[in-house]
Amino acid sequence: MRRSTDRILTTHVGALQRPPELSKAMAAHGQWAAGVPDELRAGVAGVVRQQVDTGIDIVDDGEFGKTMWSRYVVDRLDGIEARDKSLSRNPVFKGRDREQFPGFYAWADGNATLFGYTEDSNFFTPMLTQPVVTGPLCYRPETVQRDIANLTAALASLGDPGAPGAPGREAFLPAVAPASIVVALENEYYGSEDELLRALAGVLREEYRAIVDAGFILQVDDAWVPANWDRNPAYDMDSYRRYAAASIDVLNHALDGLPADRVRYHLCWGSWHGPHANDVPLADIADIMLDVNAGAYLVEAANSRHEHEYHLWEDVKLPDGKILIPGVVTHSTNIIEHPELVAERITRYTDRLGAENVIAGADCGFGSRIHPELGWAKLAALAEGAALASSRIWQA
Repeated sequence: MRRSTDRILTTHVGALQRPPELSKAMAAHGQWAAGVPDELRAGVAGVVRQQVDTGIDIVDDGEFGKTMWSRYVVDRLDGIEARDKSLSRNPVFKGRDREQFPGFYAWADGNATLFGYTEDSNFFTPMLTQPVVTGPLCYRPETVQRDIANLTAALASLGDPGAPGAPGREAFLPAVAPASIVVALENEYYGSEDELLRALAGVLREEYRAIVDAGFILQVDDAWVPANWDRNPAYDMDSYRRYAAASIDVLNHALDGLPADRVRYHLCWGSWHGPHANDVPLADIADIMLDVNAGAYLVEAANSRHEHEYHLWEDVKLPDGKILIPGVVTHSTNIIEHPELVAERITRYTDRLGAENVIAGADCGFGSRIHPELGWAKLAALAEGAALASSRIWQA
């Protein structure tokens, strides 16, 4: 995994906005993207080129081949069937935020504003059905191999040393953590949720291994571990931390045997456009996050609920050899960050952790949460701010 040895490197979290024509082509096929290989390959090549041209160092495929960041895995597993959502036994979303701000959430639900920009309707398509586990889970590798091939070809088309493993261009592929998909499933086969969680770890291990074996960085996305504090008001802090630690133990089982420096772990608070007044503080889960067998950790750090948490690193030691990737631009507002502010956010972390231990990132995936014009403008501000910070850090 590259480090910021002579300048601050830049990356993001994963999901970028698919071109509308690609979304329409993909939505026209029942099996996700199976019937549009040429359009998907071209879309990935385009988004990789755009990231590079914008100034992003560590790029991905925009998650173009997925339905959405977590539910995509349902398309890759045998043993799951989709049923009418109205028949689901899963409760309607609840949580501390919803209890505190019921009027806001009623308004937001009615106007579909919680996830921002919605032109890409495919983001919401998986939510119309309920996945139910009806048999033993078995992983189908064809789709991840397609994603690997598309990203490999996109990097090769850049005309620079962009193949996986080459020093000129590092790339990552995101994959969901077991605890962030188990919450979306109804279980009619396994004896308990813990048994289902461990079965998910077993099958997801195959996806994780495929990504690393292809020469890419594996990014594990885990929004539900932090978000479950809000979603489950019955938790007290002790019981919540036991839940979080158990979830990380299962994830580490799935990561067993993979080199930590080929893995990065993304933790966020659900990233819907709501108050987030009841997010669990990073200070309460940082030690659990650092138990993940990863070489880098991505955290929200640019929105008004979590920006102050850089002070945590005055007391908490980042383990030797690890990297922190704080968000320095955010999906949570349409305002484009000024590059000077981005540079200031970066130096808050480099002052406390050392420049070689920091990569500049984004709070969460832009995906359907923000208009594409604004998402790309934010990535440009990220790159410009990183350049400003670099000139000051290495000049000093």
